[in-house]
Amino acid sequence: MKKLSLYKIIILVVMNSFPESKLRLRMSSRDEHYAGKLVDGAKILNLFGDVATELTIRYDGDEGLLRAYEEIEFLAPVHSGDFIEAIGKIAEVGNTSRKMTFEAYKVITSNQDQVHDSSCDVLDPPILVAKAKGTSVVVKEKQRKNR
Repeated sequence: MKKLSLYKIIILVVMNSFPESKLRLRMSSRDEHYAGKLVDGAKILNLFGDVATELTIRYDGDEGLLRAYEEIEFLAPVHSGDFIEAIGKIAEVGNTSRKMTFEAYKVITSNQDQVHDSSCDVLDPPILVAKAKGTSVVVKEKQRKNR
């Protein structure tokens, strides 16, 4: 069995002490933006923004402000009828900044065929459709939780 240094143990404990947030919702026909019932990638970024808000509320007791995204990648198409799960984690904490990672997975997909227009399939494993990194800021005066 491999031994971990005290430093690595402390890092693992600290990293696992940051909150995680998950949202799951179904893309509706109102989310369609392109031909073929394709959903705009901005809808996924909107979900990441909601996840970021929950993360700063859980960590700081304040909504904060999502200041920037970086390394945004759209990896698979999303269509109306698909169920998307957006997951976010705080990866690093500064004085006022909170660096976060986001992933969005398609967990159920609409499988409309000519006979069964309401059929869907549960995806096992889910499909990673997007990922990003972002930074939220919570000014000191609004940080209500003791750290």
